[in-house]
Amino acid sequence: MIGSLARGRRLVAGTFPCAGHPVELGEDSSLWTLPLPTPESQAELHGFGWLDDLAAVGDRAARDRARAWTTDWIARYGAGRGPGWTPELTGRRLIRWISHGAFLMDGLDSDLSTAGFRALGRQVAFLSRRWKAAPGGLPRFEALVGLTCAALALKGMERFIGPAIDGLSRECANGIDRQGGIPTRNPEDLLEVFTLLTWAAAVLIETNRTLPEAHMIAMRHIAPLLRAVRHADGNLARFHGGGCGREGWLDHALATSGVRQGPGEGLSMGYFRLAGGRTSIVVDASAPPGGPASGNAHASTLAFELTSGRRALIVNCGSGAVFGADWRRAARATPSHSTLGIDGMSSSRFGSGAARAGRGGELLSDQPSVVTFSSQRYVEGIIYRGAHDGYRKTHGLTHERTLCLSTDGRVLEGEDALTIQNERDMRHFDKANDRAGLQGIACAIRFHLHPDVNAVLDAEDGTVPMALKSGEVWVFRHDGAAELSLEPSVYLESNRPGPLKTMQIILSARIEDYSNRLTWSLAKTEGTPVALRDLKSAGRVSAPADEGMPTG
Repeated sequence: MIGSLARGRRLVAGTFPCAGHPVELGEDSSLWTLPLPTPESQAELHGFGWLDDLAAVGDRAARDRARAWTTDWIARYGAGRGPGWTPELTGRRLIRWISHGAFLMDGLDSDLSTAGFRALGRQVAFLSRRWKAAPGGLPRFEALVGLTCAALALKGMERFIGPAIDGLSRECANGIDRQGGIPTRNPEDLLEVFTLLTWAAAVLIETNRTLPEAHMIAMRHIAPLLRAVRHADGNLARFHGGGCGREGWLDHALATSGVRQGPGEGLSMGYFRLAGGRTSIVVDASAPPGGPASGNAHASTLAFELTSGRRALIVNCGSGAVFGADWRRAARATPSHSTLGIDGMSSSRFGSGAARAGRGGELLSDQPSVVTFSSQRYVEGIIYRGAHDGYRKTHGLTHERTLCLSTDGRVLEGEDALTIQNERDMRHFDKANDRAGLQGIACAIRFHLHPDVNAVLDAEDGTVPMALKSGEVWVFRHDGAAELSLEPSVYLESNRPGPLKTMQIILSARIEDYSNRLTWSLAKTEGTPVALRDLKSAGRVSAPADEGMPTG
């Protein structure tokens, strides 16, 4: 387990993060009576992920907090009723209780210890009956890994070992595709699944049991995919409801797995990675997930993120789920991503169907039906070309994007085009232009900046110089065919107390012709050295140096 020392200290002080608004606990108030405005808050509370953070502190005050909150949960909900009794939360909770068993139980009086073991037994019995009711994907893996670890760790639970291992093997075979992907295309969910599999593998090996073939194959397929969506700073690309991942977990899970294979060529779970020098770029090069898997999906087709060394430069706004329904919906829209949007619309639209409770919001019902991809490597660099038809029905326009990253990673050249494919598209375009009063169809290319980036608009030169905390300076330029502006934006990350203010570069234009191309570039200044010594933690806005600590 890797917990956060900083979050642990805040918990010891009586501050609990709740939907982006820290809640202060009074001396006599209970953790379990806190207002829980979002399903994510409830899951964080009853999944006991905060135990990792208290264990990272590890002193007497942290142990007292952990014991008090755990015994209070047992008194209130240990009999088998309450909001925490879903298969996925029960599995998540069991993993924490067992992993931090010594931290919680050593020196505990016999009555409390007996109550704790009874509560463990009830949860194992519950999971043995109910794990199949967990939604497919991450929730079911949480339930099965929790059952597997508990059955192997607790005396008297041996009868559950075989069914748990068999169920986990089937889920590995059915829930992970041949490329190592999952239906939600959420990189952070995939990391959580991979971490669970590495934990289960470690427990199986330690108890001298054979690791099932399906389990091994799933881990071998997932590891290269995670490396494909890993930025140069060690954080995950933030797409489809996923954040950058808990600090340290990605590299720790990859190292623990023993799988050394790097990213493959072409698409990985629908993403494409460009890398050169210190620069990494991850592009969402496919259509969003569909059906039940789209409850957290974003309208982010052809959006990209760029990281230079240990510093993020271009980002997407992220997931607003922990900050409430309004933030969730806004963050899923195309304008919250670093890509082109038309008329303020999204390239995928929301339907009226509701996702399974606690697993997302509205489903996507109108998505691009055709998304193309190609790439080429040259001595000078790598080129990505993609296109999608998400705006053909509404405006008759196809969005085409080309990105060319130099071998040394110092220059990214981009082109965004809106084109007409046939006469039918022309008629759609003409009707849309008529609705706009023949003033042209408004479009905007957005480049959301990480909050640590210091950007200014040079109106005279038509450029945006951007300084990173590492000392690197990048400059944004364009061909002059659009209006350049620097406007406010937000950065959303679940481990932050709330939405953070940041900025976005916007190229605005009105499309009046059947073919339009806007070109732009991001380049390091000539004075920026090839290599920089940058030792501070990156990716976590203003994160303290002791943010991530191993706890077990």
